[in-house]
Amino acid sequence: MIIMLVGVAILFGGIFGYHVFTAMMFKKFMSAGGYPPETVAVQKTKLEPWQPKISTVGTLKSRNGVDVTTEITGLVKKIHFESGAQVKRDDLLVELNADSDIAQLQSLEATAALAKATYERDKAQYAINGISKAALEASEADLKSKEAQVKQQAAVVAKKNIRAPFSGKLGISAINDGQYMNPGDKIVSLQTLDPILIDFHVPQKFVSEVRVGQKITVTLDSYPDQKFQGKITSMDPIVNLSTRNLRLEATISNRDGKLIPGMFGNVEIQIGAAKNNLTIPQTAIAYNPYGDVVYVVKVDEKSEKGHEIMTAHPVFVTVGETRGDQVAILKGLEENMMIVISGSHKLKNGSRVVIDNTVLPSNEAAPTPPDDIE
Repeated sequence: MIIMLVGVAILFGGIFGYHVFTAMMFKKFMSAGGYPPETVAVQKTKLEPWQPKISTVGTLKSRNGVDVTTEITGLVKKIHFESGAQVKRDDLLVELNADSDIAQLQSLEATAALAKATYERDKAQYAINGISKAALEASEADLKSKEAQVKQQAAVVAKKNIRAPFSGKLGISAINDGQYMNPGDKIVSLQTLDPILIDFHVPQKFVSEVRVGQKITVTLDSYPDQKFQGKITSMDPIVNLSTRNLRLEATISNRDGKLIPGMFGNVEIQIGAAKNNLTIPQTAIAYNPYGDVVYVVKVDEKSEKGHEIMTAHPVFVTVGETRGDQVAILKGLEENMMIVISGSHKLKNGSRVVIDNTVLPSNEAAPTPPDDIE
């Protein structure tokens, strides 16, 4: 029993001694300066010019675009175009074999000529009361019927010559000489490329900010260093019931032919006048369910060695619009305040910090990917 009691006393004494020791060490640690400071990157807040704009995406399309086809059957006799060529309205593209149709047309023209001669003769005889009026009317009706048949056959012959419905640029030929064509078979694509159109949508909250004639700027990943200017030419009279977006159409000059229908483009529409906004990098914002926070760096005191002791303190902010890597701050910050722009995830209220701006996060209004990204 004595041995057991001694052992229990030693055990509890050890536990108590351990807690006393850790408390003393923690007190010594805190008196020596507490936790080591966190390394962060900082920046001063400043006002920057800010142009309000609507950013959306759109799809390029031609003003006139169609797959040229044939209305009637026939054998390709001759192709009169080259793939990729520029053509004008009514230029002959394809000639189908029309020998039998032309022969039938000539036969009908001869029959119509005979009917016309008969009508003229009956007309002269009727003038001297040689025939009845009914006979004259019958010959006149026969003439009109024959002339109508001639026009019908002439239209069939004309359809054997397939022409460009409008001016534009041809695509790649889809037919060959001697090929048999059925109605609706594709011959070649024809597109009008200058000017070119772009379709895009904006949310209904911007309906009051857009109008016909308003200028737009279009950028494409195919030409990252070039901006294409255009203007809004039409607007849908109804908002889409599913997406609550308004469809718009703009016209862009395309004299050099760089823009091709079907390409994807980024559209920017400037709205309102430019203003100055308090602007910070988006990396400075700590987004939380209870509010958006920015850490402000303050100088509290100087250490024994004369160095300034800087601490970070959270400030709730109201964020506005974003552009590129930047965000506008509407409330919570003032100009020339020192804020943490990198490393805020390591901080809490009153955390000591050390500034290291060797590596800074991107802070571009219109960032572009580096050339070395594959």
